Amino acid sequence: MAGILYGRVAIVTGSGQGIGRAIAMKFAAEGAKVVTNNRKPGSTGKAMVSDDKYAKLSDDQKKWFEEKYAMENGDAQTTADAIKAAGGEASACFADIAKMDEAQKLVEFAVQTYGKLDIVCNVAGGFGVSDVENITEELWDKVLDVKPKGYFNVVKFAVPYMKKAGYGRILNCASPAFMGDVIKHAEYCASNGGVVGFTRGLSKELWAYGITANTFCPAARTRAAYEIETLRQVAEAEGESLTAPNTQVFSYESNTPPENVAPFIAYLASDRSSKVSGSVFITIGNMVGLYTDPTPTKMFFKQSPDPFTMDEVISEAETKLFGSDYVALADPNRPLI
Repeated sequence: MAGILYGRVAIVTGSGQGIGRAIAMKFAAEGAKVVTNNRKPGSTGKAMVSDDKYAKLSDDQKKWFEEKYAMENGDAQTTADAIKAAGGEASACFADIAKMDEAQKLVEFAVQTYGKLDIVCNVAGGFGVSDVENITEELWDKVLDVKPKGYFNVVKFAVPYMKKAGYGRILNCASPAFMGDVIKHAEYCASNGGVVGFTRGLSKELWAYGITANTFCPAARTRAAYEIETLRQVAEAEGESLTAPNTQVFSYESNTPPENVAPFIAYLASDRSSKVSGSVFITIGNMVGLYTDPTPTKMFFKQSPDPFTMDEVISEAETKLFGSDYVALADPNRPLI
């Protein structure tokens, strides 16, 4: 029986390991020809745990880190090889999507290799953890150059082929952090917020051409998860915290394998999802949720063309917007759902 993606050609960026690898494997298992991708041959190494942070780990912590590192090691070629060993079809293309010319090379490689391009699934990402006042320009650029900029770079060159075919699926990976996070990485929140806005814009622009665009926000047991766990241990040993005051992050072990995320992403990449576009999904383990569109739920206004007086603003805001049921996003006691 042919899979749900039989005959389709897909690019999956960031597919050397983790969620990207799981998605590439699933796409291939469902019949797609897959171009796997990451920046360069070999594992990309430690993303957040610097050498000086690593040196502060105990021997047991170092052993744990190295075990997880070995499990998550891989690149575009190892993923392509795994797909072929499982009976699928794949080709690796090393390219840094943060650079426009390399993103173009990636798209052209897919078209030259397989004759067309139906699906772009951007999973590549950059990470960092820092108090906002200590975020460097280098860290900010490192994270946002991959997403949303790198995602834009790939989509820019993929869309003309999709328009010509009258068909396309664009899937961009964000994170629940697009709404803010308890972890101190405001640059990562900004990065993912940019992905959501970019993808929603694409959905409206490209709908008439038979091209859909959606965002998925996964959480899984990946390199980012075990590096954050390691950084948490280092911070606690130094009497500091990785998170905002009075908050905590889920442990590495509480996360589920990245393979659990992949089936729903394959659905979004398929013909079955032709009416789904502009949506944002949360995908954690075997749970999939659809975020509601942001919409004003409370408001105040006046009929007069004159601007509000300060007294009117105070009165209206504190009764109509910020009543007893209002809870600040930053409040650690705010309900999760």
